[in-house]
Amino acid sequence: MRFDRRQFCSLIAGAATASLWGSAAQAQAPAPSSPAMSRTTAYAFSFKGLDGSDLRLAHYAGKPVLIVNTASLCGYVRQFSGLESLWARYRTRGLQVIGVPSNDFGGQEPGGAAEIVHGAKAHGVSFPLAVKVDIKGETAHPFYRWAAVQRPLDTPRWNFHKYLVGRDGLIAASFASAVDPLDARMIAAIEKELPGA
Repeated sequence: MRFDRRQFCSLIAGAATASLWGSAAQAQAPAPSSPAMSRTTAYAFSFKGLDGSDLRLAHYAGKPVLIVNTASLCGYVRQFSGLESLWARYRTRGLQVIGVPSNDFGGQEPGGAAEIVHGAKAHGVSFPLAVKVDIKGETAHPFYRWAAVQRPLDTPRWNFHKYLVGRDGLIAASFASAVDPLDARMIAAIEKELPGA
């Protein structure tokens, strides 16, 4: 098939127009919507309870959760009574306290489940305790790896470090080992996160 010059120019012009209109249509068309990126919260994590229960943080959504790495032989072990006081005072208003035994600091939680329970009970603990886990390094429990990303300057440096997870599932506050559970700053942070506060 032979084309004369006019037909050839007409074909080229038509192709250019189609290409131009196609580009304009693509530019005006809305970009395909992508699902919103969801931010990971503490509700993605759980601990295995010493009693065999599953301590799923999602179960406490909308309520504050105080997560404390504990050790039976630590000098701060007296804080168990303060944590128990918080639990007794605020549990009916929604506060959940979870003790997370760890042997990471000073080898101060060397025993198994029976020894951990015995040590906690000796201090009147009735709030849930998790099985012993690592809280630092590559073998750290996923919650603690997440918390280290969320609060890189507030990671546990010793036993009885306290993370307060707020009603939104994010870390609302972090308290070092030396901060007593009944410290006014902790009380204020907890009360701010209680439902209805």
